[in-house]
Amino acid sequence: MIKRVQTKQIFVGNVAVGGDAPISTQSMTYSKTSDVTATVEQIRRLHFAGCDIVRVAVPDMEDALALKSIKEQISLPLVADIHFNYKLALIAAEVVDCIRINPGNIGSRERVKEVVKACQARNIPIRIGVNAGSLEKEFLNKYGQSAEGMVASAEYNIKYLEDLGFSDIKISLKASDVGRTVDAYRMLRPKNNYPFHLGVTEAGTLFHATVKSSIGLGALLLDGIGDTMRVSITGELEEEINVARAILKDSGAVKDGLNIISCPTCGRIEADLVTAVGEIEKRTAHIKAPLNVSVMGCVVNAIGEAAHADVAIAYGKGKGLIMVKGEVVANLNESELVDRFIEEVENAARNQND
Repeated sequence: MIKRVQTKQIFVGNVAVGGDAPISTQSMTYSKTSDVTATVEQIRRLHFAGCDIVRVAVPDMEDALALKSIKEQISLPLVADIHFNYKLALIAAEVVDCIRINPGNIGSRERVKEVVKACQARNIPIRIGVNAGSLEKEFLNKYGQSAEGMVASAEYNIKYLEDLGFSDIKISLKASDVGRTVDAYRMLRPKNNYPFHLGVTEAGTLFHATVKSSIGLGALLLDGIGDTMRVSITGELEEEINVARAILKDSGAVKDGLNIISCPTCGRIEADLVTAVGEIEKRTAHIKAPLNVSVMGCVVNAIGEAAHADVAIAYGKGKGLIMVKGEVVANLNESELVDRFIEEVENAARNQND
């Protein structure tokens, strides 16, 4: 397991963020928040996909007034995303579990002060959401849209909230490119102990967002940085959660579910490996035990790789071996291998949970 940087723990509703809490996943609805029925339906979809915290946009008064009805119909912690109009944050703070403001566009210090008072009254946290594209003028003029400017903005706003006696803070430092995003988080991390919300903003459609987020968020997670995260995708809600969970698992930040090791396609493969792995993925998706399983398609890699897996298939010509922790437990015809493999994986998962 990766050794995470120790941070202050806050709570967004009943979800702990920071400290020794698991890294939580977040997403954001795309319906008009004032459309309560559509917004609640999207939040429920996210809940079933495995989302931990959900955020909704609150650009106008109609949206702010809809928050109470939405909150009454959902079980996920609710974050209100506020830009420009601080009065909307004051209304939202009466209902939601966290307020996200971008200090660069929320207005004067007095307006921020009013938002802080409203959050203090209900003991809810504030996320300082710094975006490279909307820095305060003083930092933009001095640093441009750079990681240094993002960090300067975050430090300024952290100090302002602290001076008001407020410390239930989490921080995000987002840019639309991976380099600035990673640089900003790495630069700020040693300077405070507040939990970080990770994300590469405006990352694009599924393919590009997956690549950008895997590089950026994966790099930070490997550094032990990050307490909660959103993968921003122009697309379906569930994909954000699917990609986020995959990044967490494949980076080693969490141990949850199977790590499926399989050969790349090449001319040595002696089985229909693509179909086999696809079937295995579907039939093992429910398993949460952190197991390494291997599906190897030829003798070149089969025995060596399979020997290091909890459960493995080593394909040969028309036949193959099933191995459990390096020991051969069956030598079967190709048509029988997947069923026996699934059986052994389920046994291994049960044994680990006992």
